Amino acid sequence: MTRPIVPSGRVVVGADGCRGGWVAVIADPAQTMRAAVFTTFAELIGTLPDDAVIAVDMPIGLPEHTLSGGRGPEALVRKFLGERQSSVFSIPSRAAVYAEPGPFDGADEWYAAHRRASAVARQTSDPPRGVSIQAFGIFGKIREVDGLMRARPDLHGRLIESHPEVAFWRLNGGSAMSLPKKIKGRVNPAGMAERKTLLAACGVDQTVMEAPPPRGAGEDDLLDAAAVMLIAARHANGMATPFPDPPGRDAHDIPVAIWA
Repeated sequence: MTRPIVPSGRVVVGADGCRGGWVAVIADPAQTMRAAVFTTFAELIGTLPDDAVIAVDMPIGLPEHTLSGGRGPEALVRKFLGERQSSVFSIPSRAAVYAEPGPFDGADEWYAAHRRASAVARQTSDPPRGVSIQAFGIFGKIREVDGLMRARPDLHGRLIESHPEVAFWRLNGGSAMSLPKKIKGRVNPAGMAERKTLLAACGVDQTVMEAPPPRGAGEDDLLDAAAVMLIAARHANGMATPFPDPPGRDAHDIPVAIWA
């Protein structure tokens, strides 16, 4: 099992999208940790030191055209996850992500926009592939992160993409978690307990994990943010691995990789 991460001398952050915006687990060089919810990703970035390292559970770097399996990083990491590989879903083209920014007046408009975005995705993929409901639901958050990465190249070396199940695979010594975190959309207590035990062994403050999640975040969101925070710490210490290695680049020179 992975030993606790050695402090890097920098603030490290793990972030995950949640109902209230973004939940973050923030650790300072003394490994004092706190959790908070931020309405926007820019608000989160604005509270951090200029050298903070942030890992986010959100795609970074968007393709102009996709092939089978998504952008590329998704296919590389799925093979490590066993029964958890379905948690890594494919991200369509930049055109599809930006096709329907909303706002939407009700569910009917939302589903109509989903169908239109799917049409764009099929036009920019080979073989043609639409957009899952799950992926469409996070397009707004993908655009938030993408907008910052396009506007602020200084973030490229310290704001990285990770994925909770890939993070747990790495932290668990290269073995996928044995239990699902959710079953039919509901939190699975046994799967959550398995992950909390691993996070504790890796140095996550259990007072943060056992406290009620910040308003606007779920227990699973908080846990995922803590997992990718440890990947941010690995990155700050030069220990993280990108998939692919070296990372690719999108049309805006944004790095494209899932880090673990």
